[in-house]
Amino acid sequence: MIKPKPQTVAAWTSLVSANRVLLETIEDALKRADLPPLSWYDALLEIERAEPGGIRPFELKERLLLPQYGMSRLLDRMARAGLVDRDDAEDDGRGQVVRLTPKGRTTRQAMWPVYAGVLTRRIEPHFTDAEAAELARLLQRLGGGR
Repeated sequence: MIKPKPQTVAAWTSLVSANRVLLETIEDALKRADLPPLSWYDALLEIERAEPGGIRPFELKERLLLPQYGMSRLLDRMARAGLVDRDDAEDDGRGQVVRLTPKGRTTRQAMWPVYAGVLTRRIEPHFTDAEAAELARLLQRLGGGR
């Protein structure tokens, strides 16, 4: 049986715990500001980055690492909220292209200060700039450079 070193278990536990605390804090702050959940921010940002041509749902799914059913549900909810439009792809009769609506752009822009505020309050006081850069470098190694 493979048994990880205590340092490996401690690193994993700390990573998961910090991730959970930060995500919950961001979600709570967005909710208090009457804004959509963090997953919507990530999707809106990727759709905005893909402009002006928009993005195909399968490309968005790959960027967000969501399963197909999760992406479909997310886009359905965002379309019902008026944040995205889904149009037929010109080069593929069965495909779609997703684009931000003006409301989607405004919503994403309203979400960022709340999100950024949590990052600033919850991360910056604990690390120097050099330490934050080193932490990012180390975590990128775990994420395969993502």
